[in-house]
Amino acid sequence: MPRNIDALGSPTLKHLRDNWWDESFTTFLKDTLQPRAGSRILDVGSGTGTPEVQLSRLRISQVSLFGVDVLPARVIQAVNAAKAHNIRARYAAADGCKLPFGDGTFDSTFCIAVLQHVRDVETAVAELARVTKPGGRVLAVEPDNRARYWYSSVPAGMEAFELANRLFSALAEARGDPTDPVVGPRLPAIFAAKGIEPSDVQLFPVTVSTLGKPPRAVWTARRAAIATLMTDAPDGPVRRLAEDFQKVVARYSEQATKAGSSFVEIQNTLLFATAGIRAEN
Repeated sequence: MPRNIDALGSPTLKHLRDNWWDESFTTFLKDTLQPRAGSRILDVGSGTGTPEVQLSRLRISQVSLFGVDVLPARVIQAVNAAKAHNIRARYAAADGCKLPFGDGTFDSTFCIAVLQHVRDVETAVAELARVTKPGGRVLAVEPDNRARYWYSSVPAGMEAFELANRLFSALAEARGDPTDPVVGPRLPAIFAAKGIEPSDVQLFPVTVSTLGKPPRAVWTARRAAIATLMTDAPDGPVRRLAEDFQKVVARYSEQATKAGSSFVEIQNTLLFATAGIRAEN
């Protein structure tokens, strides 16, 4: 599947649940959650239902899958995906910091690339712990959005990356965004503080490399992302920074096209998969 990791279009891996998944990751999810007949599994931030579709392909019998997402439109998409794949999964619109389930409802609970968007990570993790049975398994997979490697073989590419970082930081400050960009490596400590005994941390590299002239779709997506940034940027220094960024990316496109077969662009970041056991009461 395509792996959405464009540092020029977003400061986070926001589309991870839908655009980043492969067979090995599904196997990791199964091995970590260890579903058995009769297990109840909750996906917090289920998006369009990708995890449930992937888990269903493992044909684990008599497992009940549940998903919640804060956006009703995504819940509808997940319901439709479940119907299309004949999956027994139930979905609801809900806030991950206020899960509509009783204590100890689920045998396993997980979230993928969700906590990076949550204002109160500690409360969200406490909710994961609360709805999981004592001895049950909890898994959270999150990036460190500050630790993103970038290389471009043309000067405008390196300048674009530097400007993107400055612009995204300025936008976050202007909006008063309280989310934690480095939540991934912090999760073991948060788990321990919220009644989940950390049992394992695994790192998954997310890498995209381009050799030769980038496809037109790459620049189309970047122009669309920049248009959104221009709309969101407030007047003043942030708007001027967004305008500078737009010009640099246009120059980057020209240089990359001119470089042809010698052009190289490499992006990489890491996902931190933290697993734990819900502590006995």
